[in-house]
Amino acid sequence: MLRNLPEARDMAENNSAIRLMPGHQVRRLQQVAVALFAEALHAWDITPVQYAVLATLEQHAPVSQTVLSTLIGYDRATIGGVIDRLDAKGWLSRTLDPADRRLRLLCLTPAGIDVLKHLHPLVQEVQERFLAPLGADERHRFEDLCLKLLRHHAPRSAA
Repeated sequence: MLRNLPEARDMAENNSAIRLMPGHQVRRLQQVAVALFAEALHAWDITPVQYAVLATLEQHAPVSQTVLSTLIGYDRATIGGVIDRLDAKGWLSRTLDPADRRLRLLCLTPAGIDVLKHLHPLVQEVQERFLAPLGADERHRFEDLCLKLLRHHAPRSAA
């Protein structure tokens, strides 16, 4: 990985304009978060988005695919593939909405519920590792600032 190269470390430590851009920093932080997630959960063959789907269904099911995509802030056009993969693993199910038979409602299966019991502590450890350099007050402030930015920039339908 690049961070192991001395040149990459030198580039990361300089004061280049790109290094100081918040959007660039957010992209790099997202890479770190995904790498930590993959490292901790590699045996489970699950992505952060798939986990977000399962965790959201745990609290909000049954919901339609459209509502789910809004709840997790994921593109409606591509969430179908995520749902297909989780359905193939047997972790969620789709049933017809009795109020509108054109819609399918998503729910966790017993296997999905069981998987989440194992994943929740692992994901919590990932969050702890990600935020490890920050003190408690800094963590709260960081979370508050992230939410403030997301609320401001969220599409009106997702706000």
